Amino acid sequence: MTRCSPTARHRRLMAELNRLRCDSGLSRAEVAALIGSTDTTLWRYETGLTRPKPSDVAALTSVYGVDGEERESLLQMAKEARRRGWWHRHRRALKPGFDSYIGLEAEASAVRVYEPLVVPGLTQTEAYARAVIEAVAPACSPAEIDEKVAVRASRQRLLHGPGDPIHLVAVLDEAVLWRQVGGREVMREQLEHLVRLGALPNVELRVIPFSAGAHAAMDGKFCLLRLPEAADPDLVYLERATRGLVSDDPEEARRYTRMFDDLTALALDEQASTARIARAAEEMT
Repeated sequence: MTRCSPTARHRRLMAELNRLRCDSGLSRAEVAALIGSTDTTLWRYETGLTRPKPSDVAALTSVYGVDGEERESLLQMAKEARRRGWWHRHRRALKPGFDSYIGLEAEASAVRVYEPLVVPGLTQTEAYARAVIEAVAPACSPAEIDEKVAVRASRQRLLHGPGDPIHLVAVLDEAVLWRQVGGREVMREQLEHLVRLGALPNVELRVIPFSAGAHAAMDGKFCLLRLPEAADPDLVYLERATRGLVSDDPEEARRYTRMFDDLTALALDEQASTARIARAAEEMT
């Protein structure tokens, strides 16, 4: 894995600083006094509100008795966490919370997504993406729409590299195939693009047919992120009209994982799903 995200490194560093202090048996106030800081500053480090400087992390490792490779790893994490990802310059154009998601997605090894209404952003064509954005953000200027489309296109490089491409499993409600976003020609192009993507070894597309009836995820889309480090928990991303939220609550991750497994069981297999997508594309001709 050669992809590196400041957001993911910051989250990992935050977790390690929490763990080390808890293992030390020291309170935040005691640690802060030893490094000449305040317990509020330490709290901000441990909750992710502030990204500590490498020198701050070096002081903390001395207090916690960390040396050798572990110390060097933490210092490297601190350096990487303070860099700016490519998405940082687009923060004003993004829904609140979505920049955090993009930062984590950039280092994820796998993404599992359920979409009931639209094609997932990682698999959208430019024309389809533009039609979606124009519909959900009608107040945006043409320049703002162009920027949002560009962000979506940049994210899609994850499917093809550089480094190990991300593994995508997308479960789509059949309604996604028939909703004419942008008109028939745009939809045909989009559906044919899905067929091509489905042939990639790191992309799995599954369709839940109308005949499957009601299911547990009918109240909305969700996404599960898996990061490459074994110690990192799976994350859940939930998106609403005004903002997105990344949750690392283990119970919530387990609940959505069970839901995703249930959806996969309801869906057509990969071959039948590809055939259903291709048939919908033909209908758009």
